[in-house]
Amino acid sequence: MGTVYKETYTKPLPDEFEIFTRKGERFAKWLDRRGRKRTAKMTTTTAGVDRLLLEAQTYTAKYRDGSGLLRKVSTGCRTLDAARAVLVELETRADKVRSGKWTAAEDAVLDHQTTQMDRHTAAYVEHLRHKRGKGGKPKVSPKHVANVEHNLCRIVADCGFKLLRDLNRSALTRWVKREQESESPLSARTINDYITTLTAFGNWCVESGRLVANPFARPPKLDAKADQRRQRRSLTDDELRRLLHVARLRPLAEYGRETVKRDKAADRPDQRNRRTWAKTPLTFDTITAAASRARNVLAERPNLIAELEQTGRERALIYKTLVLTGLRKGELTSLTVGKLELDGPVAYAILDAADEKAGRGADVPLRADLATDLATWVADRLEATRDEARATGEPLPAKLPHDAPLFNVPVGLIRILDRDLAAAGISKRDDRGRTVDIHAMRHTFGTHLSKGGVLPRTAQAAMRHSKLDLTMNIYTDPRLLDVAGAMDVLPYLPLDDDPNTQRAKATGTDPRTLVPLLVPTTGNQSTGGATADKTDHSGNALGAHTSVACVGDSEPQTRHDQKRVIGLEPTTFTLAT
Repeated sequence: MGTVYKETYTKPLPDEFEIFTRKGERFAKWLDRRGRKRTAKMTTTTAGVDRLLLEAQTYTAKYRDGSGLLRKVSTGCRTLDAARAVLVELETRADKVRSGKWTAAEDAVLDHQTTQMDRHTAAYVEHLRHKRGKGGKPKVSPKHVANVEHNLCRIVADCGFKLLRDLNRSALTRWVKREQESESPLSARTINDYITTLTAFGNWCVESGRLVANPFARPPKLDAKADQRRQRRSLTDDELRRLLHVARLRPLAEYGRETVKRDKAADRPDQRNRRTWAKTPLTFDTITAAASRARNVLAERPNLIAELEQTGRERALIYKTLVLTGLRKGELTSLTVGKLELDGPVAYAILDAADEKAGRGADVPLRADLATDLATWVADRLEATRDEARATGEPLPAKLPHDAPLFNVPVGLIRILDRDLAAAGISKRDDRGRTVDIHAMRHTFGTHLSKGGVLPRTAQAAMRHSKLDLTMNIYTDPRLLDVAGAMDVLPYLPLDDDPNTQRAKATGTDPRTLVPLLVPTTGNQSTGGATADKTDHSGNALGAHTSVACVGDSEPQTRHDQKRVIGLEPTTFTLAT
């Protein structure tokens, strides 16, 4: 049989107290913070220190659970009868476990049923925040933890979940329907994110013994493809060149913009007032001249000129890296100098699992020209660091710190991109309603892979996608594909009677499709293309490669005339070009 009792505990004696003896026992008398008289027994510890001996306000139940273990549980009751009722319930649960009616897991779940949901959600967020991967690094990014906390708190409040026993799928279904029918409905993708968060929370509750089963296991999700709120377009070769040119010059050119008088400026008494004049906007045709004027204006401030030119160079290199690697903005931000391998036969950037969206990690190959640009960028930063050390008399560093960020990616990069697009004369939104933003650089990467003749499976590996449909339908812009030119590969079918009639060669333009500059070609063997498949540190390819061959009108050559070309697909024999 179990029992109920009040626990005792000790506290230090107050600053002012009186000691008296009653029936051979020592007592202390003092005034509490509210001025009320308090009396308690005194005890002496083994170290000879006097302390107050106090009794808990609530009862504790002591019993043996279904596994035979002795347990002490706080009843939370101040009266003896209520505490005994709680003890009876605990012993009844233990009897059901011993008799086999309940499992030990089902019995443990009951201990969490009366805990408020906010405490469970807070414990789950802390669990994510303290998850660690290899090397003790956080397994979940702080941004993802913040998103989970926001989503979980909102959906729990909207669905009216107060306790764990309130979790049910029907409430979730009603919430989804309300959001779809509201005046400003959430997108299908956003609703799916909320559902995923709640499902993961349910799985954690099962793992931590708070629930026997997840009530949201395998919930039906909405079709995100049919409800795409933001469709991105890819940039053409010419648009990319214009963007890089503007990005490199605009920080400096902002200081060389010309001023013009505003309308009705002559009516104002103070002609020097800021409202009487305005700066002319930068355009692709005027930005070079504006940069030249800025150098003249800032001639006495060479350090500022160098800083602005460095900023422009960094922005252009950020755009180029995004387009030629397919990295997401967060993944690019996570890159450090120590994660670049530029000296081997295959240049690549190491993307840790904690920094990749899929959580797998990858070695992202770098094309030869991009690897050269990055090596020069790192070398120039090292030289600038050494110049600062010389000026302060500190030791010269041999190299940049391993954890030094590769780029200083601005928080407001999307606004910077919008200004660069406007100055380059590139429309933010096209006639199809598709827009250009930072993630559109990844779409551009995937589109130009397909445009350059890269096989779909290789493009999927380069994009690090789990599904081919995502690469081909979402991240490939059909407008940039040469569909009409693809008709030239179909067989020539004459309608005359001579079956040996040869197809007449077209005169003028060469019908072969040229590989865009952004796609790895056979001349860039050292980079291995833009694929996420692994390569070992000696440069030997472990995954997919590609080969890009020009198809002409000549007959196939013999095998002795063929040449091995290394690119993004598995190494194959192709015509020597």
